[in-house]
Amino acid sequence: MPNRLASATSPYLLQHKDNPVDWHEWGDDAFAEAKERDVPILLSVGYSACHWCHVMAHESFEDPATAEEMNRMFVNVKVDREERPDVDSIYMEAVQAMTGRGGWPMTVWLAPDGRPFYAGTYFPKVDLHGMPSFRRVATGIADAWENQRDDLLSQADRLIEAIGRSMPVGEALPSSATLESAYRSISSTFDRVDGGFGGAPKFPQQPVLELLLRVREEPWADRADEMLTISLTHMADGGIHDHLGGGFSRYSVDAHWLVPHFEKMLYDNGQLARLYLWAGIELDNTRFIEVCRSTLDYMLTDLRHPDGGFFSAEDADSEGVEGKFYVWSREQLEETLGPDDAEEAARFFGVTAAGNFEGSNILHRPTGDDWDDRIESIRTRLLSVRAQRVRPGLDDKVITAWTGLAIRAFAEAGAALEEETYLEAARNAARFVLDNLVVDGVLMRSWRDGRTSVPGFLDDHASMAVALFSLFAATGEGKWFESAMELVGRLDRFTNQNGGFYTTPDDGEELVKRPTDQTDNPLPSGNALAAEALLLASLYTGDIAFRHRAEGALRSIGPLADRFPSMVGHHLAVLHSIHRGTRELAIVGPEWQGLSSVYWERYRPHVALAGSPEDTSAVPLLADRFVEGKTLAYICESFVCNLPTDDAQLLRQQL
Repeated sequence: MPNRLASATSPYLLQHKDNPVDWHEWGDDAFAEAKERDVPILLSVGYSACHWCHVMAHESFEDPATAEEMNRMFVNVKVDREERPDVDSIYMEAVQAMTGRGGWPMTVWLAPDGRPFYAGTYFPKVDLHGMPSFRRVATGIADAWENQRDDLLSQADRLIEAIGRSMPVGEALPSSATLESAYRSISSTFDRVDGGFGGAPKFPQQPVLELLLRVREEPWADRADEMLTISLTHMADGGIHDHLGGGFSRYSVDAHWLVPHFEKMLYDNGQLARLYLWAGIELDNTRFIEVCRSTLDYMLTDLRHPDGGFFSAEDADSEGVEGKFYVWSREQLEETLGPDDAEEAARFFGVTAAGNFEGSNILHRPTGDDWDDRIESIRTRLLSVRAQRVRPGLDDKVITAWTGLAIRAFAEAGAALEEETYLEAARNAARFVLDNLVVDGVLMRSWRDGRTSVPGFLDDHASMAVALFSLFAATGEGKWFESAMELVGRLDRFTNQNGGFYTTPDDGEELVKRPTDQTDNPLPSGNALAAEALLLASLYTGDIAFRHRAEGALRSIGPLADRFPSMVGHHLAVLHSIHRGTRELAIVGPEWQGLSSVYWERYRPHVALAGSPEDTSAVPLLADRFVEGKTLAYICESFVCNLPTDDAQLLRQQL
């Protein structure tokens, strides 16, 4: 019989609805039962595309004998980390405090009041390589709860004290010297051979690449172009990149970008599409533009809801095997392509008889040769055959924050590449969120099959605000600006007295601590996105209070920026806009879009663009700028503007 998870909105929870474990969703009922039975809570946190989550589920949660012991000893709670980032972040801090590392699946035992006292990640079915089995750990904890409870509760107190500590807050806005120091620190970990930072496993670290893209013209950032070019080239050539269907996997298990962890996440692809777009434009690299297009096209083909929203992820596994959907044998190439084209495909994509992944081959581009018509024909035929395989599982919930990242990528690519298909995708996704994920005026975290989950968190509000500002800049459609400003207005509910922001709103659920969201890895944190949204709001409205709040959010990460700059890459990117000097560009008149193309020729995140074909006061930056029969552009700093111009070359020089 299905358990309580059968009515969940989360695809991850639904994966566990037929477990013999008597799972609860996170909520008051679970804690009340734990108190009534006087037993600990076993909290299991993961996400639907997580390979090792599947492994632990198959080994332990689907085993009747293990489930019987779990049901007897604990109240068992299953959480989707993507639906509840607040719960995930709190207890991940406990895992890291106790073990020195983190990851998913996350397994934490809690007292009935929610305090964690023992924590780990994956536990195997049997003792393995020094790791105790899940059942041995579980029975040991149950015994300790009965016979050594005071020790466990003392441990809970120590963990609560550890995760309750907060980083000191900087007294002033981090200086431009902080940016230079951060750049030096990041460049010291750069892999000159394969690109990226550090060793295996290797993540794209998109916020760090975003920072490099923004500081590349600073005199002290002399290697930024090199780091961007080598990293983005090797990532695009590696197995982490899907050369047939487009898009990127989450990370590489090796240092060479060859063997991916095969899940494909919306947040990765939204960020990478945008990075390849602007790196392609700034570095005059047409290959990067092609990667941008193929990544956006993958999102349109495989991650888009028919009504315009974007799904959150594709699984690492298909038919219970990691990567099976993506890999090829030499024989499969010949069956599909014939001997001559199979030989060319094997050379181009690095396919051998021995294989590079468990006897099969992950396609990659070892030679880096140009993509020609013959390879395109080969790609099309291989993709057609691959489409007949059993696809990886699709996590078909729409997450507001991640959809915001996708909207921003599509809006900017649509404007910069003059591609209406991408602009319309951005509009449709924005409409989807505003129509389906706003309930009684409250922005929600996620949506699936007509149902929403919980009220949105900081990153949901901030990511969508930034996305809607980008969509307004790309289209000149005032409704997106209005919706963005509404979301900026709601950031008050997340304000931290230290100047930054909490993950949860003032009226959010009371947890063992109120979490903050300050680390930009693998995607921009809510705090960094809030700073960016507030900075944009100040540029569009001239309201200096928004800028002061943005600077407060950046001030809050000062010590982190000094000690661990790669953890706060997007904060530093926004900080760079402030130190570089922000500007406003207002273009008003019937030909405003033609003149705005000058803006989209370069990456200008420090410049807020507002355009309109007609007279309007709905956007303060555009008020009183309309001149009948003319299209004029105004370059401004703090709403003090140069003389207007209708000359594209002069505007280019002013920018």
